[in-house]
Amino acid sequence: MLGQYKEPGGKLVAADLDVTDGVLSRVSISGDFFLEPDWVLETINQALLGLPVNVDAAGIVSRLEGLLPPETVMSGVSVSAIAVAVRRALGNSLAWEDLTFDLIPPRTLPPVLHVALDEVLAGRVGAGLRAPQLRFWDWDTPCVVIGSFQSVRGEVDEEAAARLGIAVVRRGTGGGAMFMEPGNCITFSLVVPGELVEGLSYAQSYRYLDDWVLAALAELGVAATYQPLNDIASPAGKIAGAAQRRLADGTVLHHVTMAYDIDQGKMAQVLRIGREKLSDKGTPSAAKRVDPLRSQTGLSRAAVIAHFMKSFAGRYACHDSDYTDSELAEARELVRNKFDTARWRYRVP
Repeated sequence: MLGQYKEPGGKLVAADLDVTDGVLSRVSISGDFFLEPDWVLETINQALLGLPVNVDAAGIVSRLEGLLPPETVMSGVSVSAIAVAVRRALGNSLAWEDLTFDLIPPRTLPPVLHVALDEVLAGRVGAGLRAPQLRFWDWDTPCVVIGSFQSVRGEVDEEAAARLGIAVVRRGTGGGAMFMEPGNCITFSLVVPGELVEGLSYAQSYRYLDDWVLAALAELGVAATYQPLNDIASPAGKIAGAAQRRLADGTVLHHVTMAYDIDQGKMAQVLRIGREKLSDKGTPSAAKRVDPLRSQTGLSRAAVIAHFMKSFAGRYACHDSDYTDSELAEARELVRNKFDTARWRYRVP
């Protein structure tokens, strides 16, 4: 039984093991990582012996952390990476290559309907009614989409927003506000089973789920890097921010918004971005926080999206897909009863 895992920016770790009577009876951890002292590898193998086949990643991490000597130095690998490799060997954790994705191109819809579709589609993936998916948004009206736990008053100048015809929508995931006008940014939602990020912390899963888009940006000549907790940046400035929600059944909804061609002056009028939020961004004002993708790629927004879709489909198995009538109907009902109500919008005034 063989399982492999490679952390973004790390090295490959493999778990080769046997199971007898429901417990690990032989374990061999290997890979191109670095480990000192070298005899610690055998300590790791011995520590994993006897663990039950249904052990979760947290149990593996706990076992290793409790038995590794204090002088252990790991480079390119971690105890959580070993745990994921073991879980994959046991068939309890998935790799990207184990999945086939529905790939949904941009379709112009009201922003609030896209927010509702996130909830509908994640629920269907969790229920086994939909394949994992990557879908791109397109929208017909300007808005500010705020995070689930943000204060409307704290984030948005509602008087300025009303004057400029910009609606306020609250999504179901955490994270920060998204200033969205038609054509000004690129937003996509990724829905995957929880087994794909099993054993990873929230911080680790953000980087893991964004790894493909960092590669796609590199193909366009953009030197993008992951910036904890949920940003993608380049030497020229911040490119994108991500948000994530894990459903009760483990299904992960992960979405990213990238700046393409934002009217930064208008954004600064509508969003209340204070000094505290900017304190660790290295920028003196909101107008300089977001660096548009157009200036870095020289491509149209449609061309960038087409490249992202092609790059994703080149890495993973995909089927072309679209929304069904029943999914759109369910999302519209959610808009009426939840996402377009004052009760939801002002759940944090």
